[in-house]
Amino acid sequence: MTTGTMPADVQKAPQINGKAILLGIRDFFVHAVVQVRVLSKLYAGIMHALIFWGMTIQLIGTAISLMQIQLFIPFVELGDLFPVNNAYLGFELVMDLAGLAILAGALMALFRRLVLRPKALETRWDDWYAIALLLIIPLLGFTSEGIRIVGADPAWARWSPAGNVAAQLFRGLGMNSEIAWDLHYWFYWAHMIGGVVFVASIPFTKLRHLIIGPLNIVLRMRGKKAALTPIENIEEAEILGAGVINELTPYQLLSLDACVRCGRCEEVCPSTAAGNPFSPRELIQTLRGAMVDDLVAAKNGADLRQLGEVLGDDYVWHCTTCGACLDRCPLFINPVADVIEVRRNQALMTGSIPQSAGLALRNIERQNNPWGLPAADREAWADELGVRILNPGEEVDVLVFVGCAFSYDDRSKKAGKAFFDLLKAANVDFAILGNAESCCGETVRRLGNEYMFQVLAEQNIETLGEYKFNRIVTQCAHCFSTLKNEYPQFGGDFEVLHYTQYLNEIGLPAMAGGDGQTITFHDSCYLGRYNGVMDEPRSLLKDAGVKTREMKRRRENGFCCGGGGGQMWLETNAETRISNVRLAEAMSTGADVVATACPYCLLMFDDSIRSQGVGERIQVMDIAEILAGRIER
Repeated sequence: MTTGTMPADVQKAPQINGKAILLGIRDFFVHAVVQVRVLSKLYAGIMHALIFWGMTIQLIGTAISLMQIQLFIPFVELGDLFPVNNAYLGFELVMDLAGLAILAGALMALFRRLVLRPKALETRWDDWYAIALLLIIPLLGFTSEGIRIVGADPAWARWSPAGNVAAQLFRGLGMNSEIAWDLHYWFYWAHMIGGVVFVASIPFTKLRHLIIGPLNIVLRMRGKKAALTPIENIEEAEILGAGVINELTPYQLLSLDACVRCGRCEEVCPSTAAGNPFSPRELIQTLRGAMVDDLVAAKNGADLRQLGEVLGDDYVWHCTTCGACLDRCPLFINPVADVIEVRRNQALMTGSIPQSAGLALRNIERQNNPWGLPAADREAWADELGVRILNPGEEVDVLVFVGCAFSYDDRSKKAGKAFFDLLKAANVDFAILGNAESCCGETVRRLGNEYMFQVLAEQNIETLGEYKFNRIVTQCAHCFSTLKNEYPQFGGDFEVLHYTQYLNEIGLPAMAGGDGQTITFHDSCYLGRYNGVMDEPRSLLKDAGVKTREMKRRRENGFCCGGGGGQMWLETNAETRISNVRLAEAMSTGADVVATACPYCLLMFDDSIRSQGVGERIQVMDIAEILAGRIER
């Protein structure tokens, strides 16, 4: 197998060009300055904004004050330019308000940790340390300012409201001008020392995110979110995945240090919610601990620990790669990328992968499908339906990439037949590849076997090049995402549509009236969150006259079915199945049917419905089945 030069958007290192610089500048202001993602949570967003903008204004104000002294002459000297006269009054007011903002934000942080105590919030010593500094520094500043006002009794005292209140308090306690000047010296320097301690603490506490967070935002990889980074020249590569901590890229190591343990990733992690022993925050923090211990604190010549030992061999196999953590992290940390790198090392180097994952990989290698059924049976069921099988050199408008699930799984075949019925009713010129089609490799790649994926991808790209078609349409959300986002990494540039997109484009055949059922639609992670296909499935249901109800977690905030990231093929604890959590949420809507647009979601729901014994209360159907059942015949 040979691999060509990877496109720029999948290189290991961020590309330095005009576009990248402009994107970095944009992201710096949107996410590091305005902090859009932080503000998505109201209380925490306001708290953080008060502290951030208060500290920013105070730092700028302090810099302006320092520029008045001879130390900076001749480099810079504001002198009589600013702040003077009315500008000085405004300067005092703004600085006081900034100090009050810091104090209010710190008090909100204290209240949040002592009283509100969100479930996902983790508290360590440096959290208390940071809050203490944020309380002490402005209090010392207001105290120093209040003492100065008592001593000087300036006419502009009201322009320093917090300091003026402090001054009134001190006067009430009997402080006079003489006492004030004696005390001011000590409190002034206490305030200065507090500021110096704050700055000195940045490298050694969570305050380091003030520097590393913006760096991670600006320098992060900006390839397609739905596409994993390939191993380049894999046959010659000496490093396959990450077996030890220094085999992660420098940018991944940077992101480990950027994490502030806010818990937003953990709040949306389906594996954590279902009770599995996995948390994206714990993953990042454990890897950071390995980085500090093995790369910073270790003695020269010390052996690096295997990440499988640090994390536990089974740890990364609980991740569904759903991408929810990527969307929620304010600093754009990517736990999924770290999971994949560790899996790659285990699959390609050590072989320490779950037995069920190994079985799925062997089935694909031997029979070209994860079920392990005969490869020659791929086209058998479709042939019975009279579906055209395209021959090399022939031409068709729509090439349907069927995928393994619709070719081999009996439950999925029903949904596949329904889709073909819709295409026939709409008089679409379509065909399939039949036995010439191969597994797209999505499962293989997310189970860590990058080599096998690249082989499958190049074989499929070569095969597809032998046929003439205008576009590829597929029912499988995972095939869709892989063909659309990852095949271009290897030269496979095709127009790829999910079937819900295509049916919206051509319009539905005439539909009969509804049957009174209420339907709730489940957003597949690889369709909705990763590829933004959220309106199209709902539009089809609406056009078909279906009565719908939405689940609480939906669209880009949808909750995983538990089948992604290779979980479809892994043995799971019946008590911690993610699909059971999602089924309960679907049932809470009172809907009669869960509608899906992905075979993995269909099968995961079907399994949970049967195992929970709730088949009389709710059923699961692919959207194609719902629509095909309403075609006027």
